[in-house]
Amino acid sequence: MTVSMTGFAARRGAGAGYGWLWDIRSVNGKGLDLRLRVPDWVDGLEVALRAELQKALGRGNVSLTLKVARESGAAEPARVNREVLAGVLRALQEVEAAAMTAGVTLAQATAADVLAMRGVMDAAAAEEDTTPLRAAILADLPGLLADFAAMRAAEGAALAGVIGAQVDSIAALVAEAARLAEARRDKAADSLRAALARLTANAEGLDEARIAQELALLAVKQDVTEELDRLGAHIAAARALLADAAPVGRKFDFLMQEFLREANTLLSKAQDIDLTRVGLDLKTVIDQMREQVQNVE
Repeated sequence: MTVSMTGFAARRGAGAGYGWLWDIRSVNGKGLDLRLRVPDWVDGLEVALRAELQKALGRGNVSLTLKVARESGAAEPARVNREVLAGVLRALQEVEAAAMTAGVTLAQATAADVLAMRGVMDAAAAEEDTTPLRAAILADLPGLLADFAAMRAAEGAALAGVIGAQVDSIAALVAEAARLAEARRDKAADSLRAALARLTANAEGLDEARIAQELALLAVKQDVTEELDRLGAHIAAARALLADAAPVGRKFDFLMQEFLREANTLLSKAQDIDLTRVGLDLKTVIDQMREQVQNVE
């Protein structure tokens, strides 16, 4: 089954008094590049998430975002910030002393008045154990990865259909090139014999054996049988990769280089307008297929 490196998934979760929202998306990449944006106040969360993603994914530029917020109605842990409280009390003493000196009577400040002053009650000052929250988030991760894998598989199925059609086009063009090459073979042989006859008839002292040898070498250089055979082998390999359940993106990348190499060699040997046309069409389809293959995991 072909899997695409392009995918997206979002999921909501809740646990340990918090709610969260996942967002994961990926595009193609040469290797696995993970970019995580997660709350740094949840101890050990990013390390644990990165390890799980590395197990689940093979290739791609993957971005994961996690937003965590305390659920509505849940008690927000709060503590008195002793340093701020001490400063507030000192300030109150100074104000009361100054008021007494000036003969001004002030109402007595209550505890509620003091607690209402900014910074005295500091929710962030509480040292909360985030271990239960981390465990709840990690327990929710497999669901997100399942959704993500399902989308990448669906994208891969569509991608496999496109690549499969391109492989069929390449196979048809290779068959056409083989037919043209066979038709050209007889013409080429006749042309070479005619050239040899002209040379031997109009020149004296030429080594006919050497001339025949050179013409034979020229015929070998124009022979595209080997290139067509290798293209046929590459077509079979591409179809096998499409049916492989393992990640095949890197193998496909290499195979496309081999496809292109044989197509270029075929063009350089063509020496025939029809065979050249087929060779150019072949290169076009191979280039289009190579673009699609870039998305295969």
